[in-house]
Amino acid sequence: MKKIVVGMSGASGAIYGIRLLEVLSKMDIESHLVISDAARRTIEIETSWTVGQVEDLAHTCYENRNIGANIASGSFLNEGMVVIPCAIKTLSGIANSYNDNLLVRAADVTLKENRKLVIVPRETPFHKGHLRLMMQAADLGATILPPIPAFYCMPKTIDDIVNHLVGKVLDMFHIDHNLFRRWGSLEMDSITASIV
Repeated sequence: MKKIVVGMSGASGAIYGIRLLEVLSKMDIESHLVISDAARRTIEIETSWTVGQVEDLAHTCYENRNIGANIASGSFLNEGMVVIPCAIKTLSGIANSYNDNLLVRAADVTLKENRKLVIVPRETPFHKGHLRLMMQAADLGATILPPIPAFYCMPKTIDDIVNHLVGKVLDMFHIDHNLFRRWGSLEMDSITASIV
């Protein structure tokens, strides 16, 4: 069974992490979840979910202070990790290998083991310091996937926009889904033809 580590940090956009966990919970994939203290507050501020309900979506949950958890070791085999959403503080920890909590340590282990690390940075606008941190993380091997909506799939609701981003994350791990209509589908071809 595939295993994916999911880190949720305190940036706005908790729904992205929640939706990813919802989708993974319906697949034959183990999700191993760590939520930062700030993310716990953000979940309750931004959504109708409780932290307990979010944790119930995951196969296994870990305390962010537990740096002895199995996801802190390279010997714990998995497909990789996604940090969704990723606060700039967490991005800084990852980019600088400052492993002062389990979330950042798990991301660092993912990089050192040459596994897929997807970072979904949630901030706007970015100043040069933010951009440098993204470059540093990318230089270490991370994939930077900001939550920028696409409109070729004709989103009609916030759910459509959230699903598109979560689908893009799943694509990074080669996980099949039908969360959005892909470019080149019959519907897309007819829409494009009418625009041109």
